[in-house]
This record gives sequence, structure tokens and C-alpha cells, in this order.
Amino acid sequence: MATFREVCQAGPIVLLDAAAAQVQVGLIASSGEARWSTPPGESGVAVFQALEELGVKPSQVRGWIYCEGPGSILGIRTVAMALRQWTLLHPAPVHRYASLAVVAHTLSDPAAAIIADARRETWHHLRLGEPLRRLPTKDLQPPLFLPASFRTWSSLPAGVQVTPYDWPRLLPLVWDADLLRPAPEPDAFLHEDPSYVTWTPRIHQAPAPGV
Repeated sequence: MATFREVCQAGPIVLLDAAAAQVQVGLIASSGEARWSTPPGESGVAVFQALEELGVKPSQVRGWIYCEGPGSILGIRTVAMALRQWTLLHPAPVHRYASLAVVAHTLSDPAAAIIADARRETWHHLRLGEPLRRLPTKDLQPPLFLPASFRTWSSLPAGVQVTPYDWPRLLPLVWDADLLRPAPEPDAFLHEDPSYVTWTPRIHQAPAPGV
């Protein structure tokens, strides 16, 4: 594990977060000062617009930090795919963090549960100092906090509170937190590896007479 302060010493470091509905991209100096861009639109366009707005060229970046989730799978995978391409052409270290862990650290309340929609009436769930889990709605216990602008498909649990997910505000609060891990092969977070059903192809035949 590493802190933002430690990783950003190499500066300039670029932070890419597409977990929420709006992409957030920051160019961070070793001092912790940062410039941010949050263009509207879907992640496949917004990420590149943000880099252009900040004047960032992948060939000049000395390191990357990105959100591996939970959050928008499409946005996170878009960022991960871009990072794989950029670092293949211009090698630079990549570090990842979990969105809910960042929020939990800023709240500093061991009782607070940070959640994000995992679909099918289940939720990603994290409390400070505990592992990330996936729980059904009926098992959620307050106090519950949902990062602002995180997409939801299930009905919100009773009593859930919305908490800011705004990186200009978050970065100073987590600057010295051990939240970063190396990510030599950037990808989106998954609770478990996907499983596949074996399918045996068969030649289609007409039904037997009388069937």
C-alpha cells in the first residue's frame, strides 16, 4: 500500500476517476496542488477531453492513479483500457484505489457503511477497516452513505445519505492515507472472477415425425 503523497512525489501524476456519472481527471503536483477537469458526457469521450483541457500528453506523464471501482463498470473499463495502451507505448507506474475506501476514510466513522449499487438488489458495502463485501438490500444496516452521482438501478435503502464524491475536496483528506496499490495490469474491480457455462454445439435437426 502507498499514500497519495508518496506516489505523487514523482509528479506530474494524473488521477483518472470514472466511477461516478461524471468523469474526474486531475493533474497532481508533488506538493499536492492539483488542476482538475470534469467534462460532461460519457467516459469514452470525457476522459480524453479532460486530458486535452489539462494539457496532458501520455508521453510526459510519470505516473497514473485510477479508480478500479466499485462504480460505473463501463467508465472504469474505459480508463483501464486507455491506461494499458498508454503505458505500453510510454511505460509509467500505475496505482489503483477503491472508491468506497476513499469515502470511508474521509468520513472517519467506523460505524458508517459506504455502499454502491451492485445490481439485482445487492450492494457493494464497506466499513472503515473492513473488507469490501456484496450484500442484499435486506442485510444493510444504517448509517448508510452513497457517493454522490453514483448510478443506481435498485431502490435506495431506507435512510441512505448521499455524501460528496468530489476529488478537489477529497484529495486533501486522503493525501496521507494508505489507499493505493500497484496496478501493473489495470482493470475493473470484480468480487469474483466471471464464470462461464460450457456449451456443446449441435447440428439443428427437424423434429421427429409426430412430435
